[in-house]
Amino acid sequence: MTNLIPVIILAGIGGIAITLQAQFMGMMDKSIGTLESVFITYGTGGLLIGLAMLLSRDGNLSAWRSVPWYALTAGVLGLIIVGTIGYSTPRLGLVTTLTILIASQFIVGALLDQFGILGAELRPLSLTRLAGIGVLLFGVWLIIR
Repeated sequence: MTNLIPVIILAGIGGIAITLQAQFMGMMDKSIGTLESVFITYGTGGLLIGLAMLLSRDGNLSAWRSVPWYALTAGVLGLIIVGTIGYSTPRLGLVTTLTILIASQFIVGALLDQFGILGAELRPLSLTRLAGIGVLLFGVWLIIR
């Protein structure tokens, strides 16, 4: 468990970043529009990661051909994620938007694990996990009603 503590902390930081990003993108969406807020988000992110790759000189971008084709759609999926967060947050609120996003992630993640789809490691859906998803869906219902 000790080795997992840094990873758990990192995941928590990621969750905080998602919440802050949702709020900021919602603010931009209301002021300048969805497409413009997605452009600013991806533009600044792309610029920063491009600079980091150039400065690190350890990049292995040329190995992209070894990745399954569907994994290369991650950027498009990122646009969908960022766009839906920016659009939904000012209309539904942070808690409702993030609750729906997280619940849908759990459900799709459980299906990918259950059937080993798209390269996911096979992790059968136990009764406990199924009950957890049920509780999660009940929580979503309580939050959005």
